Amino acid sequence: MREIYISTDIEADGPIPGPYSMLSFGSAAFLADKTLLGTFSVNLETLPDATGHPETMAWWRTQPEAWTACRQNIQPPERAMINYVRWINGLAGEPVFVGYPAAFDFMFISWYLIRFTGQSPFAFSALDIKSFAMAELKTDFLQTTKSEMPKHWFDELPYTHVALDDALSQGALFCNMLAQSRKGPPRS
Repeated sequence: MREIYISTDIEADGPIPGPYSMLSFGSAAFLADKTLLGTFSVNLETLPDATGHPETMAWWRTQPEAWTACRQNIQPPERAMINYVRWINGLAGEPVFVGYPAAFDFMFISWYLIRFTGQSPFAFSALDIKSFAMAELKTDFLQTTKSEMPKHWFDELPYTHVALDDALSQGALFCNMLAQSRKGPPRS
């Protein structure tokens, strides 16, 4: 069965799930050739006993448009995650979680999926775009930043800290990297 790359970005009010809440997330399902199969996005109610982390909340104060966007039309996490699993299961292929950074985004998505649905369509694995770029560019991990990546890897898509915008942008980045990787070594 074909792989479907589900580029996912989350927005949260702290560094880890549980004491802090995932505020919103967006996913964009791509085939390897960058065909967009569909998207999913939702804004979430905060967890009952969670609070915003002071440093994260200070950062949010510098992002008023993104904050406003992620606090509209909020849904209970239970309903949102059940709908997310249905959406993933409705895709014709094997889901592969793709993130930048995957460790952060996957941690929240996995925790919320297990907590509110008892399952994860992604199992226990996630593909990290930065790690893939490190391997492609043959650079050290900390030197592998978007500003050091080839410009042709990036489509002209917005990066706004609105989860779905960022998921689409990062998904296109991944697909461009994958296409080049399958052709040969990277160009500068």
